Amino acid sequence: MRQIDVHKLADNARFNRFHGLVLFWCALIIVFDGYDLAVVGIALPSIMKNLAVDPTRAGFMVSSALFGMVFGAIFLGTIADRIGRCKAIAICIALFSVFTAAAGMAQDPVTFGMARFLAGLGIGGVMPNVVAHMTEYSPKKIRATLVTLMFSGYAVGGVVAAILGRGLIETYGWQSVFFAAGLPVILIPFILKSLPESMPFLLARGQHEELKTIASKLEPSYRPAATDRFTVPAEDKADSAPIKHLFREGRGFSTVMFWIAFFTCLFMVYALSSWLTKLMAGAGYSLGSALTFVLVLNIGAVIGAVGGGWLADKFHIKYVLAAMYVVAAVSITLLGFPMSTAALFVVVGVAGASTIGTQIVANAYTGQFYPMAIRSTGLGWALGIGRTGAILAPIVIGILVSLKLPLQQNFVAIAIPAVVGMIAVLLIDHRRSASTHDEGTNADLVGTSTGVSVAHGT
Repeated sequence: MRQIDVHKLADNARFNRFHGLVLFWCALIIVFDGYDLAVVGIALPSIMKNLAVDPTRAGFMVSSALFGMVFGAIFLGTIADRIGRCKAIAICIALFSVFTAAAGMAQDPVTFGMARFLAGLGIGGVMPNVVAHMTEYSPKKIRATLVTLMFSGYAVGGVVAAILGRGLIETYGWQSVFFAAGLPVILIPFILKSLPESMPFLLARGQHEELKTIASKLEPSYRPAATDRFTVPAEDKADSAPIKHLFREGRGFSTVMFWIAFFTCLFMVYALSSWLTKLMAGAGYSLGSALTFVLVLNIGAVIGAVGGGWLADKFHIKYVLAAMYVVAAVSITLLGFPMSTAALFVVVGVAGASTIGTQIVANAYTGQFYPMAIRSTGLGWALGIGRTGAILAPIVIGILVSLKLPLQQNFVAIAIPAVVGMIAVLLIDHRRSASTHDEGTNADLVGTSTGVSVAHGT
């Protein structure tokens, strides 16, 4: 009989319609996710006026979703390796769609905050799952490109929220942008039907017929045989305790370094999104509306994500990621110095590319580092820990702003985490990466006339 390594099958496949379908659904889900996260910032001035809340309460209302994202990333990322990734994704979509829409019906800050916390569970939980899914099914040669292209949907969602938000709010009120966020729930049945389940999950449950169907779509030249049996390397086998594996096989130190890298990057992202407009306005720049900044930051993020992913496929992803942290440190520091408005927008775009874009590339690297069976868990914990940086950033920078420090010092404070993040990335032991293990075992696999990588057994 043939023992077919599903990991190698995905690695060696050529991009086809099946991959395109996975990319489409994962990217669309991330667009919805990005919209749900950005929509509060777009509607906040109207919400504050309508509900008569002061800035302190408004800050709580915004942060409530971030708190939810911490728990969502950790628990819904981990549970996916137990109940199946597609079911976990469906749960997340239901959470962020239903409860973001529910926030539009809130009549007081507490109810609004509770709805956004529950929505945050889904917003945070869906990220590690779709990144893990896209990583699993992407051909190895273009894996980073596909993952970052998919995750750039996050920035696209922010742009959609910025563009649609103003028109909807002016015409129908702030509630309308929240009600619109409930629409993705109708797509859940189609997603469950169209999106393939994780292969190690199916293997652990002995669902070989479904694996044969997926294998024939991954590699159209593959012809299933009754005696075919599927396998994965030992570290890719799913079990009931995935968290402990983040610290086994020499991955413990690197796991902590990923957590630090995520913390620092998300600190920068949320420090900029919370305080950039305020700091620049206080410095005397005439920068136009906050909408323009949202667009510039997110356009830069798309360019940084896709460009970073392309570079990561051409060169070593670890060093590409470290270099992006360096660019972040330089560009954010430059924001504190006088320059023309045109130059400022360019630097803001570079900052968006090297902060939001860097986070997206970091997601891709994390997805490649961990074996299939714990990929969602590894990403979930990294994003969950990282979200504490997102929560702290507006508070820490707010305290610095209240001290009335020179503009340059405020931006240096935002840039310092980039240096820490760069060091953390460089300290990651890439020899423990699942992708490195794959390269080392290639010689043990024998190719057949079907083009499927298999090991022959008796």
